[in-house]
Amino acid sequence: MIVTDLIEILPLADSIAKIWYALPLVVVVSLVYGATRHEYLHEILTQSYRSLIWVTGFMAIIFAVIFVAGYWN
Repeated sequence: MIVTDLIEILPLADSIAKIWYALPLVVVVSLVYGATRHEYLHEILTQSYRSLIWVTGFMAIIFAVIFVAGYWN
C-alpha cells in the first residue's frame, strides 16, 4: 500500500523541485522592476514588495486555473 502511494507521488517530486527555480527569479524581477521605477532604497524595496506580491498572486491564479481545468478533462 505504501509503496504504490510512493510510486504515484514520485513523478510529482520532479516537478515540485523545479518550482523552486521560480523563487529567485521572482525576487530578482521584482527588485529590478522596483529599481527601474525609483532611486531611493526604501522606495525600491517598497515597490519590489508590491510587485513580488502581484507576481506571486498572478502565478497562483494561473496555477489554480490550470489545476481546475485538469479535473474537467
